[in-house]
Amino acid sequence: MRSEHVNAIKPLAKEAQKYDNLVVLGIGGSALGNIALQSALNLSTYNLQSAKDRKGPRVFVVDNVDPVYLDSILSICDPKKTLFNVVSKSGETAETAAQFMIIRQRLQDALGKKWASHVVAITDPEKGTMRTICDEAGITTLPVPEGVGGRFSSLSPVGLFSAAAAGIDIDALLDGAKAMDERCSNPDLHQNPAAMLALLLVEMGTRKGKPNHVMMPYCNALYLMADWYRQLWAESLGKKFDINNEVVFAGFTPIKALGATDQHSQVQLYREGPNDKVFMFLEVEEFDTDITIPTGMGVEAISYLEGKNMSALLNAEKRATEYALIDSIRPNLTIKFPKVDAHHIGEFIALWQIATAYAGRMLNIDAYDQPAVETGKKATFGLMGREGYGEWLTKVNEALDSTSYSV
Repeated sequence: MRSEHVNAIKPLAKEAQKYDNLVVLGIGGSALGNIALQSALNLSTYNLQSAKDRKGPRVFVVDNVDPVYLDSILSICDPKKTLFNVVSKSGETAETAAQFMIIRQRLQDALGKKWASHVVAITDPEKGTMRTICDEAGITTLPVPEGVGGRFSSLSPVGLFSAAAAGIDIDALLDGAKAMDERCSNPDLHQNPAAMLALLLVEMGTRKGKPNHVMMPYCNALYLMADWYRQLWAESLGKKFDINNEVVFAGFTPIKALGATDQHSQVQLYREGPNDKVFMFLEVEEFDTDITIPTGMGVEAISYLEGKNMSALLNAEKRATEYALIDSIRPNLTIKFPKVDAHHIGEFIALWQIATAYAGRMLNIDAYDQPAVETGKKATFGLMGREGYGEWLTKVNEALDSTSYSV
């Protein structure tokens, strides 16, 4: 049985499909899951397809405050034909607040008093600045579930709303996550994939001098899942203090690569550079589409490719890289996808979220907070003139003015 807030997504997603565009406003965990799901489960050309060929509106996830980037998206999205999805638990994240203020004004200019009908907010169900704004303006909302941090929110309304609007099967996503959760609850370590994954990576990172963890999908659709993993692994485990308030400087550096592309840019370093990495390949056994390399080219040097499938070449490249790393005594593992679909993506997300929780326990740290991020937020508030943060402006200027060196 699905929770009430998940069931509430479907009618709103159906309404969203009446629009030409869906623009998601968020940053960090409020954006990366959305981006990863769209990239994995819709074609890379999804936004270029005609309206009749797409399963929903064009989807744009605005995950930064670069003005050129934001303007380039807003310039091709008619406010009258666009639904904006603002994702912020508090409403006070500077980046998302600024984005929202801009689109609110543009919607008011285009639609007048009806502007709020073009916004769906995903926020705290009871409190916070965004909650107050939504209640006063009559903005439709979905909840950020209690106790769910941004980097763990992909399978909540935070990630599921835009996925459903774009025609992704969110029930299959959740079924996959549920299946993996059941497997990862097994007390037998050898039958628990998340516990095995966490144990391997923590041991390699803390005892074997391998603190750098490279995720290398051999599938373009999975490439941005590596971005999602990077936030999850870095922000959850990178902690100065353990739960006993002892200084430990825990954590590992997540790195992304793409096979076969980065065989021609990074593998030289991976084979002959510092032996301080663990490599995690993502391999797809069955692609949705395949292409056969034609015969009859008549060039002996490349005739071995004739009649072979592109998927066979890609997976041969993966196996060759796996061998090359083993030959250089570089530890690696492979996570296999029978195919890239919603069920298996749901499994993958759950696997890593649970593995992260296990890793946090093994490291004796709190995997659910991010105290170091708060310093940057407060400094930004000070630099932008927020009341009550003047001391942070002073701190920043004193620190940077005394250490800066320009050429």
